[in-house]
Amino acid sequence: MTLTERKKHLQQIVKRFGDARVLVIGDVMADQYVWGDVERISPEAPVPVVRVKRVGHMLGGAANVADNLRKLGVRVSLCGVIGNDETGAKVRDMLAGVEIERGLLVSKERDTTVKMRVVAHNQQVVRIDTENPETIGGRYRKRIVEAFKAMMPELDAVIVSDYGKGVIDKNLLDELRKAARKYGVRVAVDPKIRNMAHYRAFTTMTPNHHETGEALGIKLTNVDKEIHAAGRRLRRKLRLESLVVTRGEEGMSLFFGDDKIIDIPTMAREVYDVTGAGDTVIATLTCALAVGANLHDAALIANFAAGLVIAEVGAASVSGKQLQAAIRTAKGLT
Repeated sequence: MTLTERKKHLQQIVKRFGDARVLVIGDVMADQYVWGDVERISPEAPVPVVRVKRVGHMLGGAANVADNLRKLGVRVSLCGVIGNDETGAKVRDMLAGVEIERGLLVSKERDTTVKMRVVAHNQQVVRIDTENPETIGGRYRKRIVEAFKAMMPELDAVIVSDYGKGVIDKNLLDELRKAARKYGVRVAVDPKIRNMAHYRAFTTMTPNHHETGEALGIKLTNVDKEIHAAGRRLRRKLRLESLVVTRGEEGMSLFFGDDKIIDIPTMAREVYDVTGAGDTVIATLTCALAVGANLHDAALIANFAAGLVIAEVGAASVSGKQLQAAIRTAKGLT
């Protein structure tokens, strides 16, 4: 297949994204950005004084994954928990076009998770988190399980977006595994270390290289030899069909089949902000798998999407048209 034919093939996969129905289950959050300028150091402490110019809210965590899917043209649903507060109401408003009625629960016992980032001159100065990492109660878990079981016959894929804020635990994952097997639905996991032992036998997982090392109890250097050995070990340990290790500026490494490995270099020309890049990778990768792409093609498409979002400041997302344009103008493929 020539380069032109290969690019057309990938574009055709992206065009089919509208046929996919994907559910996101996980930790719903809001990202708040405080944009300003720094002109002096505080006389009270050796810290910069940020003169605020504007404040904005964006979807974060599992909500950002759902937003990525929506902008790619996918039919998307979301299961998670928000607080009965002003931020939770903002999250619901920003989720227009995402099916949330059956799966987004409002809790009076928990605040909506917020990550506030103060940014000056395109550099993050500080991040302030408001969160409750305790596991959600059995009542809320039961309602989420009931919601995804009801949706499962309609789904092509499920994304587990685990940010360690209490929605994902062993019991929920066990119920999800059984339901997905019953209906032949693919499950992709964006992991957190505290639940790593419970992701066994899912379709794919997308840890970064730090998480890959932590999962194996080792400090991992981001070089091919170490990534390859660790990726093979982790995939075998969790009995995953495939594993995609994201490596920042080094791109990503795929593990699948009979110990097959493919390294894909990043498509980004400039790296400004990796916030939300993992959300974009798992959303795009899962979309492609949901419409029948093989892992290599799906990862190539996800790599293009990641290259676009890390060239922007903030948790950006990509439309299907932007993704097709990036593929069309690419000078080469791996």
